[in-house]
Amino acid sequence: MKRRGFTLIELLVVIAIIAILAAILFPVFARAREKARQTSCLSNVKEITLALKMYSQDYDEMMPQTAVGAVSWVAPAGDTCTVGLMPWVISIYPYLKNTQIWNCPSVSDAWSGDQNFQNVTYAINYYACGVANAKFNFVAETCVLADAEGGDADWNPANGEGSIMPSLGANCDSIAPRHNEGANIGFFDGHAKWLKSSNIDADTSSSRFWRPTAL
Repeated sequence: MKRRGFTLIELLVVIAIIAILAAILFPVFARAREKARQTSCLSNVKEITLALKMYSQDYDEMMPQTAVGAVSWVAPAGDTCTVGLMPWVISIYPYLKNTQIWNCPSVSDAWSGDQNFQNVTYAINYYACGVANAKFNFVAETCVLADAEGGDADWNPANGEGSIMPSLGANCDSIAPRHNEGANIGFFDGHAKWLKSSNIDADTSSSRFWRPTAL
């Protein structure tokens, strides 16, 4: 019996089927990869949030300031900085002793432990800085740490902007919804979770999410 090859139409049908399957499966694979990064990032947020808690226990029950005055300080990479301000990242670094934990796996740039804090991918809540633990009225609802854009590693939902990308003051970052249209958030009581962008309340006048105490 004489064997025959594929006809052009049959070949095109096979190619079309493969293309359809690829179009269906590739987004699924991409979401799965991002979900894995989201989980790894959530672990980072959890560890840094706990480090903030440990810092406050050792410093008179006070959350760290965004920066404190210092004649000089040494970055984890070993270089000495003399700008006069030591950022909160360095204040709590002894509780972590790990530079990789400051880098979200969904961000290509990584902080190497030097003086360039533009690559730190998490930010502390500006309104929680320097606040006594006893003043946190809503410990399970108040955010202290979040996924953020690179910058000075503190975020400030200024001007009551109702958005996950709030209008910011100088030298402040914005929350970055880089994980499946949401962001990983660390709360004052020590727990961390992913929140969808639309669920993050940016009402600075009354929100328990942004402010430790009712104003």
